[in-house]
Amino acid sequence: SLEKITDYKFRIPKSYKPGMRVDGIIYADEKLLSSIKKDKAPEQVANVAFLPGIVGSSLAMPDIHWGYGFSIGGVAATDPEAGGVISPGGVGYDINCGVRIVRTNLYLDDVGPRINEIVNALYTQIPSGIGSKGNIRVSRQEEKRLLISGARWAVSQGFGAEEDLEYCEEFGAIEGADPDAISDRAYERGKPQVGTLGSGNHFLEVQVVDEIFDQEAAAVFNIDVGQITVMIHTGSRGFGYQVCDDSLQVMIKCLSKYNINVPDRQLACAPVNSPEAKTYIGAMRAAANYAWANRQ
Repeated sequence: SLEKITDYKFRIPKSYKPGMRVDGIIYADEKLLSSIKKDKAPEQVANVAFLPGIVGSSLAMPDIHWGYGFSIGGVAATDPEAGGVISPGGVGYDINCGVRIVRTNLYLDDVGPRINEIVNALYTQIPSGIGSKGNIRVSRQEEKRLLISGARWAVSQGFGAEEDLEYCEEFGAIEGADPDAISDRAYERGKPQVGTLGSGNHFLEVQVVDEIFDQEAAAVFNIDVGQITVMIHTGSRGFGYQVCDDSLQVMIKCLSKYNINVPDRQLACAPVNSPEAKTYIGAMRAAANYAWANRQ
């Protein structure tokens, strides 16, 4: 029942399912839409529209695909003053997964003849894959400091320079992290995984600048054609996964406690102002800081 609004915007009307509070909006073109429909991700867009306090619309970006409760690429805002909720499934299992790019002083002519050596060195030095563990080990107390300081903790350990933090979201650490909201299992999973890449869609990619579209921006970043950059994509690893998993067990009980009706238990949630939500937000921010430390 998708309604075409423009060539790049499609609506799932809130009349599609009784209980939808707002419309669903998908941003895509016809070609992308044919692929999007195959894994039923639009159904998840409709389900998110059931969340109490949802504002505007249940949104989906062009990269939408099947996820946990929310589609990957799904976006929703809720208003705490209108009974708005927070859903761990919406934040995701890999809390604060993201990318950073490193500009090097190398050029393709420097790197090209030695690609095999570089690849082997990267595989040797960077722990990757499921359950990968690194050489960095932290005690429980040190891990607590990491959860509060994020990327600043990594810099304090010699992994980077102070100015790195100026070019990182939230300066590499978000306020409000609560180390006391973290389970023993999450602490244990996080201990050996700082500075590891992980698996799934995480990667480290050595890149070359082929073309510059914005000369002014390139000059600010001191980037030139033929230059080598390194892009790093990773998140909060097993630590963040455990934070999400622990929180979902609590949130499922909240559905009956707060009389919340959603069509999918994966959308388990709690009112933003509830004790359960506040505990989750503190734990989630700690996981976000873990991810920033990990990328740094």
